[in-house]
Amino acid sequence: MDKEKFTTTYYPMAVKAGQRFGMKPEIILAQAAFESGWGSSFGARVRKNFFGITAAGSPNEFWDGSYSVANNQYRLKFRVYKTEQDSFYDFARLISSRYKTAHAVNNDSTAYARAIAYSPYISESNGDNRENYRKGIISTFNSISSIVKKKDLSSLSQNLEKPLGSCS
Repeated sequence: MDKEKFTTTYYPMAVKAGQRFGMKPEIILAQAAFESGWGSSFGARVRKNFFGITAAGSPNEFWDGSYSVANNQYRLKFRVYKTEQDSFYDFARLISSRYKTAHAVNNDSTAYARAIAYSPYISESNGDNRENYRKGIISTFNSISSIVKKKDLSSLSQNLEKPLGSCS
């Protein structure tokens, strides 16, 4: 999937998750794109897990406890979601509840990228590189922001934010 198709397809999901958990949709989508290789990863395609979220923790309204084990040297258990939207909601829920420092600065992509890259969300023992992750989130956020502007997707965000029954 190319970057424009990924952005136009998944931006509405990021908007819904962002509204529910107080996050900027572009930052949610940037992390989804970076973690999933713009939707091409096995995790995104098969598990509907766009964020590389492991199966630690308890089931919740977005994740029923299902998981699959990665076929690599780390043998990590990754969450399997029923829908792509559940993945976006669960990610935003996780950031808002467990990574409060990153959540507090999610309107500033540079500050968010630093906060999340240098938090326990990233594990160097699993092969992650914090500085590369930080740079990757920023670069991906910039690409997504460009596409959102070019395709005028921000109007979708504004339309979804209106209370039910409001007129424009």
